Amino acid sequence: MIRSIDTDLAVHRFLELTPIQGPSGREQEVMKKIVSILVAAGVPEGCLTFDDANTRCPGGGETGNLIVRIPGTMEGSTTLLSAHTDTVPICVGSDPFVDGDWVRNRNPASGLGADDRSGCAAIATAAIELIQSGNAYAPFTLLFCIQEEIGLFGARHLNRETLGKVDRAFNFDGGPVDKLTIGAIGGERMTITVYGIASHAGVSPQSGASAIVMAARAIESLHTRGWLGAIGFDEIGTGTANIGVINGGDATNVITPLVTLRAEARSHDEVMRKRIVAEIKNAFEQAAAATTNEAGKSGRIDFVSRVEYEAFALAEDDDSVLGGEAVVNAVIRASGRTAYKKISNGGLDANWLYRHGIGAVTLGCGQHHIHTIDECLSIPDYLDACRVAYRLIACDDGATG
Repeated sequence: MIRSIDTDLAVHRFLELTPIQGPSGREQEVMKKIVSILVAAGVPEGCLTFDDANTRCPGGGETGNLIVRIPGTMEGSTTLLSAHTDTVPICVGSDPFVDGDWVRNRNPASGLGADDRSGCAAIATAAIELIQSGNAYAPFTLLFCIQEEIGLFGARHLNRETLGKVDRAFNFDGGPVDKLTIGAIGGERMTITVYGIASHAGVSPQSGASAIVMAARAIESLHTRGWLGAIGFDEIGTGTANIGVINGGDATNVITPLVTLRAEARSHDEVMRKRIVAEIKNAFEQAAAATTNEAGKSGRIDFVSRVEYEAFALAEDDDSVLGGEAVVNAVIRASGRTAYKKISNGGLDANWLYRHGIGAVTLGCGQHHIHTIDECLSIPDYLDACRVAYRLIACDDGATG
């Protein structure tokens, strides 16, 4: 039998987790609080394990992913619920308070951090409510990931053996509670170093070759030919590209010898994403070669590219899709809404879970205006997310109303 969740405690858990500082790589205090909440509610300490994902992350980090494996009291499929524990830097300093049907932030200089502390609180609430219900339940696992915001590193470097058996999976992250994200785009990031030739800008400018000019020529070429921003060619495909960071130059009287740029390319088609990266690389190579000094010497580039996440899409009849849709519809029926399915243009922990052989549907928790100082949380939607999480682990078929 499905019981009603304790809504006051559910909101309280979010309010406990949200103010804790935990930007990417510094999630240890958040993890400590999650562990204390679970253990105090009756989750056996022996069910909690940290993996060593942080040892494989580029910047290290204070802790690995937290994996909570609950053996269950009856046989059945194993369900995974996941959320990420880190927030973007703007959310450091969050001071949440309840304002009617919303949780808002008293600190005007920071974001709330509902992305994704609401997901963490929702899956913790589901586990606690089910364990304390006295009802029989099948095995389930909670996964609290690190370093999602800076490249999905926790999910990417997850110790799959530690996670154990998973039959269906649900990732609680951003968006409205009635949206099921069943796929996501692939992304690749590039670091481009442009080497020019230094000279005195006033005495002998002709002896130099400006790295800034080389970068500008490459960017102009990409923009003019349609390989920056929204990209769409009928005969090739679609995607996006952006050059988001440019650094270079130390003085106005020096022809700039070095510029570093950071860029990204995205597409739902791996072949198209690789084509976008190739076009960016080629544009910078040509611009560097074409920019010379009076002696005919040209610039050069170093180009480093790394795939952040591959695209994926779950089939409409996937067990996670069918189960998630049934449960979400059961929970939101009273509000007159119906679950709908989308493919995301942003990366998710689900991208890497898919690479680990786990097809996860991403579900919303009621966060609004994430990554901004205006971020807030809809309490009714958050509580529905808690109910959805509870039903997913309480009902093996996910369809009980």
